Amino acid sequence: MILQPQSKSFISALGLDVGSKRIGLAGCDGTGLIATGITTIERRSFQHDVEQIQQILNDRQVQVMVVGLPYSMDGSLGFQARQVQKFAKRLAKAVQLPVEYVDERLTSFQAEQMLIAENRSPSRHKGLIDRKAAALILQQWLDARRSNSNRSVAFVDD
Repeated sequence: MILQPQSKSFISALGLDVGSKRIGLAGCDGTGLIATGITTIERRSFQHDVEQIQQILNDRQVQVMVVGLPYSMDGSLGFQARQVQKFAKRLAKAVQLPVEYVDERLTSFQAEQMLIAENRSPSRHKGLIDRKAAALILQQWLDARRSNSNRSVAFVDD
């Protein structure tokens, strides 16, 4: 019996950190290992947001959008989380792609801490914080996905 190595499945996901003024975007390498910030969109209108995101979706052949959901610290969905869900649902319908949500509590704080560690001023780099937060959101989703697929691998003993 010849064992074939399992081929790694290609994944192209787009991470979104949706805020009222900006949307941070992050992408991943095709193997789904590493998320990196791509850009930040200054929000003007829903149509403008969709056009900007659609261009990136097309360029990167994105299969799924991963949106950070800002749960309250007690785990409930507050006003901001409901606004993000509303936007994500409209966006998913407009671009005809599935959306998955990730708990994004503290990702913006972590992104700010990363900037401070790089001796950069968070107040002068709001767009960079949004991109880094989107990368943290996407990385969390990629790690969870990889962890779940590793658990489903069965080992057979001779």
